[in-house]
Amino acid sequence: MSKIDESNILIEPWNEADLNLLLSSNTNNMMKYLGGLESLNQIMSRHKHYLEMSQIGTGQMFVIVLLPFRTKIGTVGYWDRIWDGKLIYEIGWSILPQFQRKGIATIAVKKAIKKAQKESKRKYIHAFPSANNIPSNKLCEKLNFKFIKKCNFEYPIGKFMICNNWRLKTKKKK
Repeated sequence: MSKIDESNILIEPWNEADLNLLLSSNTNNMMKYLGGLESLNQIMSRHKHYLEMSQIGTGQMFVIVLLPFRTKIGTVGYWDRIWDGKLIYEIGWSILPQFQRKGIATIAVKKAIKKAQKESKRKYIHAFPSANNIPSNKLCEKLNFKFIKKCNFEYPIGKFMICNNWRLKTKKKK
């Protein structure tokens, strides 16, 4: 499979049926930049959080869908975070290994950013990829995020890693 056309990628709101995607993503390869493997309880808690974010207005998670067969191939989303005393959106993404390096993450992240910008809730959207995650850092650069600095970042709770703080200005709150 070569590069994917933008029209073949959808992002759809997270729903109950998307739990299987979290379960299949819980591999050493997929979780190496995200604090390692998760327990079933951690996965269930994250799934519940993804479902609740849009209901309470603190963000939105999406499943990335590849057409024409509607294959669920990853996740992308944004959520509220307090960073340096300011309320921002944080954005994150994950693509199953067999679909990586095809431009899918770039397309999906761009679509999620557009949705966040339409909300006009936050001045900035930040990405915090591991400093060692070269593809995710390149994606930030490609989408015109501004590199702010390296930082200590807690994820998951209780685990710290060195991340790069990337920031993109969104529409100002009205």
